[in-house]
Amino acid sequence: MIINSICVCGAGTMGASIAQTLAQAGFYTILYDLNPVMLENAGTRIEKNLGDQTQKGRLRLGEKERITGLIRFTGDIQSCVADVFIEAIVEKPELKLALFNQLAELNHSECIFASNTSSLSITRIAEKIKNPERVIGMHFFNPATIMKLVEIVNTTYTNSNTTDTIVELAMNMGKTPVLCRDSPGFIVNRVARPYYIESLRIVEEGLTDISHLDMLLEATGFKLGPFKLMDLIGNDVNYAVSCSVFEQLGKPARLMPSPIQEQKVKDGKLGRKSGEGYYPYPQKKN
Repeated sequence: MIINSICVCGAGTMGASIAQTLAQAGFYTILYDLNPVMLENAGTRIEKNLGDQTQKGRLRLGEKERITGLIRFTGDIQSCVADVFIEAIVEKPELKLALFNQLAELNHSECIFASNTSSLSITRIAEKIKNPERVIGMHFFNPATIMKLVEIVNTTYTNSNTTDTIVELAMNMGKTPVLCRDSPGFIVNRVARPYYIESLRIVEEGLTDISHLDMLLEATGFKLGPFKLMDLIGNDVNYAVSCSVFEQLGKPARLMPSPIQEQKVKDGKLGRKSGEGYYPYPQKKN
């Protein structure tokens, strides 16, 4: 399938990062969000990221303008006409379904719908979409501009053309695509649950504190300790994934989400993006 344009739905941290990565790879990209503030913030974030890359010599002079010129920001869903859609909105299946079904009415029957969900069932989304063979998971990792891995998640409906197109797209974005079947947490988030949950359990039991546990695991070779990593991901996102995997796997005791993280979410201590999580993060002044 020849891709002439791609629409990223959701202008949050992940959506903006995916849109920037696509534009840097040379794709005409539409970034859609109903919230004009989100679109404005995404534009500012992309401009800053590209400016930083230019200053560090990672982009040639003039590249920033070329890249930003490939991104169109819109709050009008009628303008969302593309060959591939990458959804990066809130983790609520009913909202993802409503979005894809709206887009299906506006676009040709062969356009591809890729969800960036980190834990929701792609199959349950696909089975309620017209032409479910064009629905697939395309799970990026934060920050998408840097992280190379992309999980390509197939359902029992997904056809080979859809899979091949998305694998090729990921490679053209400079990513490393890994194929997997739809299952709770896919690969990475399922493997990573014990890293977070056991670490939280150790702190709950008073065996050590957060900073010492992070320091110990980083000393064994992990780039980031579990608490620093949860703060980077966002405690709201990380906790939601833990709850989703826990529910979908039949609520095994070993994967029970932590009340410590639940309280962080309730208190709005989401990590780097809120200024505080397990650690404080002084916010830069504009």
